[in-house]
Amino acid sequence: MTQPDLHPAPLGWYSCARHTPSPYFNARPAGDAGEISLLVIHNISLPAGQFGLPYIEALFLGCLDCSVDDSFAELAGLEVSAHFLIRRDGELIQFVSCNDRAWHAGVSKFHGRCNCNDFAIGIELEGTDLSGFTSAQYARLITLTRQLQRDYPKIVSSRIVGHSDIAPGRKTDPGSGFDWQRYRAALD
Repeated sequence: MTQPDLHPAPLGWYSCARHTPSPYFNARPAGDAGEISLLVIHNISLPAGQFGLPYIEALFLGCLDCSVDDSFAELAGLEVSAHFLIRRDGELIQFVSCNDRAWHAGVSKFHGRCNCNDFAIGIELEGTDLSGFTSAQYARLITLTRQLQRDYPKIVSSRIVGHSDIAPGRKTDPGSGFDWQRYRAALD
């Protein structure tokens, strides 16, 4: 599947993404502290292991009905977002401008720096640690990553990590189902 380059709007919104603005973001710190230099890959499914449902978007928009599924009870009141979500069919949804700080990493640390949300872009892949991911998702992720690397040159290969890398013991995503070799080989 050939995909056109993504082009950011002046405010950090990408043209090939469906824009669904989340209320869960704030300004990055000023100066070097907020300079974008990290890309964090996550996975998400709601309910766990179920795909193509509206609940991920509802969570990131702050309107998830937690009575729909028993597993949602722990999400009540949670304020979380990511910059991007890539659905199983490759659809790209953007929730937060890349120029702003999305709330995806939580308590995190990379190369001695805490609070990775300050300097990271977060991409959620619809899936689970073990589900594997679709060819459409890899194609979209690779295209998006290349564009982000052009727009934010400090996101070099060694600064593309999984959530588990910046929050070890607390997070496991994107999990063993994510093919890092396939992804990195396509970026080289």
